[in-house]
Amino acid sequence: MNRYPRDMHGYGQTPPHANWPGGANIAVQFVLNYEEGGENNVLHGDAASEAFLVDVLGAAPWPNQRHANVESMYEYGARAGFWRLHRLFTEANLPVTVYGVATALMRAPAQLAAMQEAGWEIASHGLKWVQHKDMPPDEERGQIAEAIRLHTIATGARPRGWYTGRSSLNTVDLVAEAGGFAYISDTYDDDLPYWKLIAGQPQLIIPYSLSTNDMRFVTGPGFDNGEEYFTFLKDTFDCLYAEGEAGAPKMMSLGLHCRLVGQPGRLQGLKKFVDYILGFDKVWVPTRLAIAEHWAAEHPYRAQEVLPSQLDKDEFVRRYGSIFEHSPWIAERAWDGEMGPANDTAIGLHFALRTQFRMATPEERLAVLRAHPDLAGKLAAAKRLTAESTAEQASAGLDHLTDDERETFTRLNTAYVEKFGFPFIIAVRDHDKASILETFERRIANTAEDEFATASAQVERIALLRLKAILP
Repeated sequence: MNRYPRDMHGYGQTPPHANWPGGANIAVQFVLNYEEGGENNVLHGDAASEAFLVDVLGAAPWPNQRHANVESMYEYGARAGFWRLHRLFTEANLPVTVYGVATALMRAPAQLAAMQEAGWEIASHGLKWVQHKDMPPDEERGQIAEAIRLHTIATGARPRGWYTGRSSLNTVDLVAEAGGFAYISDTYDDDLPYWKLIAGQPQLIIPYSLSTNDMRFVTGPGFDNGEEYFTFLKDTFDCLYAEGEAGAPKMMSLGLHCRLVGQPGRLQGLKKFVDYILGFDKVWVPTRLAIAEHWAAEHPYRAQEVLPSQLDKDEFVRRYGSIFEHSPWIAERAWDGEMGPANDTAIGLHFALRTQFRMATPEERLAVLRAHPDLAGKLAAAKRLTAESTAEQASAGLDHLTDDERETFTRLNTAYVEKFGFPFIIAVRDHDKASILETFERRIANTAEDEFATASAQVERIALLRLKAILP
């Protein structure tokens, strides 16, 4: 059993309608990352200075040293950038979600008071603004608990949203394990919220975005100036707004940093974007918590039966062993191969089964062809077809033939098998009696090589139609 843990399918071609309040075509969500005072610093007990997301070209951590320039840039964010952003959003009367690093909030009494007076949501951004990728799970678990404790002390309330940012592979699971979060945002994999089952419990995920994040002012390729930033934000908004008008509303997340877009030359691009979206109707500007509450109400988690990739082998083969006629070995091999969430739909599971059919030897594939019954043949007359074949033949009226039609099918079946060595196979659900007979007459003239390929393709088509009848 080889299960691929990543979900490469998501909502697929048919995402749910967001039903944003007021029939909005888009939800635009502003996040202010408050990290100043929580970054790497030997003063904070860290091993080196900070080097991430600052206006120092080629910055690198300095082991056991403070970095005066980097520290000063973070201080700019707290001393000046924050207040510039605070004025922008309060004057525009737009709600904001703050991703607040717990230790940074503990060093920012005035800024914290201003956030709360403005009614902004304050979500947790972890204990410290440090890298977690190599952090042992027990250590990260402890830091999550301490972040919640300090956040509660600083703000007076436990955080209901979480975003680590510099996360590990364990972060989402560990935060869900801690419990009590209306949403977690440590993913970048969709334009809509979604539910994820973690340790048997549903957790709402509200994906974030780095493409619209002001961090690109100091990373490459990035934004050189506010105008470039505005253009990218506008293009993103316009695309998503148009999708909403077409009936598929989405969400746009903007990540902001006090020390980055809080710089005056950059802020103008953000202000221009704020003014731009205020000129539209049907735009919802919520906090992330408001999105979480809306989604939980409009699209509550609904338990699903066990998905194909999660079944044990015996049950998987019991359910899907007859998809390829009388050939359960195909399902057995598919279960043994790499499967994951992308294989839990009709198309996805068909791909897994079809792959095994195509990888089989010519002799094995021939055996699959020979496992199929004649159309309107003796097995059908004796009612000895599989349930799937019985229903399929009945769908084209092959269970109610005139004597002349039965004689024609018998003649063609006999000639076909004598020539090719396997029964005539066609996805009867795609046809009626007349088109089946026309195709039968035409295909019997094929070469053996061409007809083997054609019959194999029809076997695959039959399997897909069978799966579509039982899976989304």
